[in-house]
Amino acid sequence: MDSSTLLFNQLKKAEPFFLLAGPNVIESEDHILYMAKHLKYITSKLGLKFVFKSSFDKANRTSSKSFRGPGLAEGLKILEKVKTMYDVPIVTDVHESSQCEAVGRVADIIQIPAFLCRQTDLLVAAAKTGKIINIKKGQFCAPSVMANSAEKVRLAGNQNVMVCERGTMFGYNDLIVDPRNFEWMREANCPVVADITHSLQQPAGKKLEGGGVASGGLRELIPCIARTAVAVGVDGIFMEVHNDPLNAPVDGPTQWPLRHLEELLEELVTIGRVSKGKQQFKIDLTPYRD
Repeated sequence: MDSSTLLFNQLKKAEPFFLLAGPNVIESEDHILYMAKHLKYITSKLGLKFVFKSSFDKANRTSSKSFRGPGLAEGLKILEKVKTMYDVPIVTDVHESSQCEAVGRVADIIQIPAFLCRQTDLLVAAAKTGKIINIKKGQFCAPSVMANSAEKVRLAGNQNVMVCERGTMFGYNDLIVDPRNFEWMREANCPVVADITHSLQQPAGKKLEGGGVASGGLRELIPCIARTAVAVGVDGIFMEVHNDPLNAPVDGPTQWPLRHLEELLEELVTIGRVSKGKQQFKIDLTPYRD
């Protein structure tokens, strides 16, 4: 069995859920190693299957003036160092088909951004690396779309695919999470992941001094969405975590504080262990009689 299939099977069997977590973007090598060290310690302590996440390039920032990250070559070097030093799998995102081959040499999971979840060429290029593919549901998409996106990966010869709920547009500057999607996305016949941080973004909803806008967020509601997702029975949790979220260069308003990570995960593990959300409820519609 190849390493990707082995990891995929481990994630599918993870109880009560697996965790994809890390800072939104690579800020520096020192910061990434610091975060990886703490995340590995916390998840090992709680017995959670953990995959480290960070991005080498944020190509879809609200403003062209915003920080994007170190870029492909330098970013992959840093992620490879994390993988070697802390013996953890890596997940990172791609935005162009041309990035997939290089990313596949380092990452264990290639993530498809929500805006690009229907881009066939990108899905196929990612699939052909043989790595696990995590497809985020577009904010503009019905959950049923994800079955088609997952099928594109499978038809390209890769059965190791999962889908991720990250909220649905509600007006111009807000997202909502419909818990029904966690159930409906199972129709893709693969693991379902809940992104509990991006789903609380308020896209371009924050006005800046001197003009312009940036994305805001509702960090205080992250525990609410996380509790709901785990109770419903998702297979994995995706979350962005930062040791200093108020000064994070990207998505600060929706990164969860590192100091509270263990406390939140302990609660989620407890919920996951008592929930029957992963089991389909058998409804008996025969007439009830005393």
